[in-house]
Amino acid sequence: MSTAMKIAIVDDEKDMRQSISQWLALSGYDTETFASAEEALGSLGADYPGIVISDIKMPGMDGIQLLKKLMGADSALPVIMITGHGDVPIAVEAMRIGAFDFLEKPFNPDRMSELAKKATNARRLTLDNRALRRELAGGEQIMRKLIGASPVMERLREDILDLGQADGHVLIEGETGTGKTLVAHALHAVGARAGKKFVLVSCAALDEDALLHRLFGPMQPEESRLPAIEEARGGTLVLEDIEALSDSAQARLLSVLDEQGNPPETRIVAICNLQDEGRTCESTMRPDLYYRLAALKIVVPPLRARGEDILTLFTRLSEQYAEEYGCDAPNVSAQEAAQLLQAPWPGNVRQLINLAERAVLQSRRGQGTIASLLMSDHDQMQPVMTTEGKPLKEYVEAFERMLIDNTMRRHKGSISAVMDELCLPRRTLNEKMAKYGLQRSDYL
Repeated sequence: MSTAMKIAIVDDEKDMRQSISQWLALSGYDTETFASAEEALGSLGADYPGIVISDIKMPGMDGIQLLKKLMGADSALPVIMITGHGDVPIAVEAMRIGAFDFLEKPFNPDRMSELAKKATNARRLTLDNRALRRELAGGEQIMRKLIGASPVMERLREDILDLGQADGHVLIEGETGTGKTLVAHALHAVGARAGKKFVLVSCAALDEDALLHRLFGPMQPEESRLPAIEEARGGTLVLEDIEALSDSAQARLLSVLDEQGNPPETRIVAICNLQDEGRTCESTMRPDLYYRLAALKIVVPPLRARGEDILTLFTRLSEQYAEEYGCDAPNVSAQEAAQLLQAPWPGNVRQLINLAERAVLQSRRGQGTIASLLMSDHDQMQPVMTTEGKPLKEYVEAFERMLIDNTMRRHKGSISAVMDELCLPRRTLNEKMAKYGLQRSDYL
């Protein structure tokens, strides 16, 4: 186990509590025991860092009542119920309420350890996704992954948080390299299915027979995993390159969606890569399937539409690569900043990542310029000029903001150090920071 998970053991029989606790402790678990359901409820609640193993028949509040209370507080908390011999109807009722599984007395300790491992793994995934969801909702993690203050990126983050809470299928469109798979991960992490399975299948990576087999089975006895449709049951199934699905595969998928009902048992997030090829996902798919998958839609913006985000991304990426290669990040001149802002970026963020790494490597060798790298990427790239009606002033301001932002982060918010490096009086620096929405507290 990567981190120790707690196991709460609830049983009115002292010998049983101790026996279960000792066995699980040998398996590396941190156990705590409770002699009654009432006592356990005082310590168990939402986000409990582990699982619960509880006897069903106890004086006072019994295991079924405890299970209902726990499910009310945290429906994703794995609870394993211990039943007496022949109490199958009670076990079935427990599973209906939300129990993770049940053990029938006298139970095999190895079976208990196996269930505990599955339950704690599921719990760890749930808690990790909840932590990510809180960070996403607070803007911290999503800003780290989906960097940018441009209006189109703010809208994208809002869409992720809104659609993440919905239950319908989602179609994600956008040019290659824009981060569509990252958006699919974020949708899952902020939604109600966060603790469930997240399964990703690339429809373009397999030939038709292999893809049909991966998606729908049947699996052979020697295969350890389920078909993707079964594996993702209750969670999210992401289908990359959905436009690559053959007519027969589309028909099979539509049949599965029809069987699921509404809301769907498994959420499908389809990713389409056709926007940059002059075709659309709608034109390559059968209409009935397209409109089912496109019930909700997110369009990930191209890098060229993100304005100053380009400079922010380049700076962050080049600093990361500089740290990795043990050298200084390259300095960006005002002219190079303008060139970065005006580049066509057909490869979007993926292309920018590659360019940032190459810029660091050539800077380490003391040769080359960012302009030369851009020219090698875009042979037809035009000289620096104010395209799209943007005045030169906007490019200069974007560069100025980037320079102050970089210097503030490097000096961890030390105003005096920034004043010295940029040769700016305090009043001028304060005015420029206010103008560009930069706050010293963000760098401490």
